[in-house]
Amino acid sequence: MSQTRKGSTWRDYKKNKHLLLLLVPALVWYAIFAYGPMYGIQLAFKDFYIREGIWNSPWVGLKHFEYLFTASPHFWMIMKNTIIISFYHIVFGFPAPIILALLFNEIRFSFFKKIAQSISYLPHFLSWIVIGGIMLTLLSPSTGVVNYILELVGIDPVYFLGSDKYFRFTLVISAIWKEIGWGTIIYLATIASIDSQMYEAAVIDGANRWKQTLYITIPSMLPVISILLILRAGGVLDAGFDQILTLYSPAVYGTADILDTYVYRIGLEEFQFSLTTAVGLFKNVVGLMLVLTTNIIVKKMGQEGLY
Repeated sequence: MSQTRKGSTWRDYKKNKHLLLLLVPALVWYAIFAYGPMYGIQLAFKDFYIREGIWNSPWVGLKHFEYLFTASPHFWMIMKNTIIISFYHIVFGFPAPIILALLFNEIRFSFFKKIAQSISYLPHFLSWIVIGGIMLTLLSPSTGVVNYILELVGIDPVYFLGSDKYFRFTLVISAIWKEIGWGTIIYLATIASIDSQMYEAAVIDGANRWKQTLYITIPSMLPVISILLILRAGGVLDAGFDQILTLYSPAVYGTADILDTYVYRIGLEEFQFSLTTAVGLFKNVVGLMLVLTTNIIVKKMGQEGLY
């Protein structure tokens, strides 16, 4: 039986060999850029010396992890900032494209719908460097348009990017504005795949547009929402490095400094490669645990998980 299966599998490979060749560039990319760098993970357990190289640097065991968890003066503050900012992104940012996709689905004028979708996609193609420049101009406490409007209604100017009180709010709003349109693509594709006969049957039963959305559209989107939520949970410790590095300053380190910016500073500026590798390994382990946990929870709730 096993030989028959092996023979059948080999015949399938030979039959589709030209299609399988298309996988080669992707496999090479992953081998070089995803699996190759895993050789450097051992730096988390070594004191790295450039002269000795990765292989010959001395082993120190869990020294760097012990320093992070017990002796580092900033680690737990940075960990707290990372979790809070990621939590805000999930609570406010994750549902945003879902809601926008549902609103787009209700637009009956095809031309206006296409225009609105195209406009919502545009910010995704701008880098955070460009958007950072735009935000610095718009939110300037002295010359910014936003603060000019606030002054017109009797509100004192607000330093959005230089105040601990407003910085996280500004981060979340700007991230939603940049990615909300792009995030709707997969949800709109899911909505388009829903059988139209379900809506026709609902109309016959007297369901209005709200009830059709509530009992047909949203339940049909749940499998995709569940998978994307699982993947998003794995990135809880990725709070948006590009965005924060562009927008933050020493004045808001107390609320804006996250693991990735911490790694950037002590790794590339202070050359503490072993310590930053330990932080990266810690992030990856936590991310894997969150993905597995979220997948279990989602499956227990009756939805399909990643596996």
